Amino acid sequence: MKSFSTIEAQQRQNLLILFAAGLLFWSSLASMLPTLPPYIEDIGGTKQQVGIVMGCFAVGLLLFRPTLGHLADYRSRKLVVIIGTTVAGVAPLGYLVVHSIGGLMLLRAFHGISIAAFTTGYMALVTDLSPVEKRGELIGYMTLATPLGVAIGPALGGFLQAGAGYTSLFLFSGGLGLLATLCSSQVSEPKRVEVSEPKTAPPLLQLIWQLLVSSRLRIPALVLLLVGLAFGSISTFIALFIRETGVNLNPGWFFTAAAIASFMMRLVIGRASDRYGRGLFITGSLVCYGLSMIMISQAQSPQAFLVAGFFEGAGAGALLPLMIALISDRSSASERGQVFAISVSGFDLGIAIAGPVFGSLADSIGYHGIFALTAALTFLALIIFITQSSKDLSHSLRFATGRERDLYAISGSPSSLPMDSPGE
Repeated sequence: MKSFSTIEAQQRQNLLILFAAGLLFWSSLASMLPTLPPYIEDIGGTKQQVGIVMGCFAVGLLLFRPTLGHLADYRSRKLVVIIGTTVAGVAPLGYLVVHSIGGLMLLRAFHGISIAAFTTGYMALVTDLSPVEKRGELIGYMTLATPLGVAIGPALGGFLQAGAGYTSLFLFSGGLGLLATLCSSQVSEPKRVEVSEPKTAPPLLQLIWQLLVSSRLRIPALVLLLVGLAFGSISTFIALFIRETGVNLNPGWFFTAAAIASFMMRLVIGRASDRYGRGLFITGSLVCYGLSMIMISQAQSPQAFLVAGFFEGAGAGALLPLMIALISDRSSASERGQVFAISVSGFDLGIAIAGPVFGSLADSIGYHGIFALTAALTFLALIIFITQSSKDLSHSLRFATGRERDLYAISGSPSSLPMDSPGE
């Protein structure tokens, strides 16, 4: 992590405080991840209702992310981060009093605002604080908060629920979120060029559509949509699948295995992508993700689930930070919050669709079939990226295999440099 020693002390301090907030935030969310689907089932929810309730989390993401991205660009990145951590601290307390399926749907939608706000503000702040030539490396390091939180949270949450019940789990999750708010309040937001909202700007929905269908963002958003379907199926059904197979495995360990792999990948992938380009490593991450879905669909033992979790973590550990870096390369500072919000909404939509759609199929094709189907969707994402990620097929093939720079990158970013000039 030599890059941290090469930046200014104030920037380094802000990044470390922000990292601590991220670790607490993701631990809060992840602590409930393996226990919430069984909780919904325990209070009388059907398989389809489990999928619907879990999918409602992404409703909050989809509805609020564009507005929060707009707020991050024209008001404050830090404010948006604090909104996210505050919701993460308050929402778990609602599970103490809400016990109906309809109420849980609304609560999950509210809880989803936490990720919509935190990830948008967090990544915009990290990018603002990162030197351009070290952007991929520092984004990789700063996103380590996610796998660390996902490693710590589910294991602690699973043991806490088993030993002390759901009430203690929900209080623990809320407490972590409020601690993240305290950390976030200590970050000093860097000065940026003041951006005034244009008086003649198109309506927000029109602006969203223009950005979403633009050639620089369309394929990243579509790839994230398809991977979001796979991730949504894991977060919704993996605990129930493990329970159904009768395998003696705490579902939290699946997420811990994924987090370990994700942590290892993020340590090296960002710096490598600064030097050799984003495309090659995004391609490899999609291969890992597809293989993990196949492994899950065939798993019948604790070891098989853990290996599948490791591959899933490796894929996610490379794909998400590199997609963020790719989107950063393709956007200017004045629009970065909105571009992040809109592009990552593809991932949110996939999560939102996965629960209810695959939940409705669970009785007919089973959990094996669900994960086989998501494997096919992930390999479809791979094909789309390899063939459509640049201006035409030949450029796309070369970019996706690390043989050409990103033609959509804004001048000055690492991906806009020739492949033999790593920007170091």
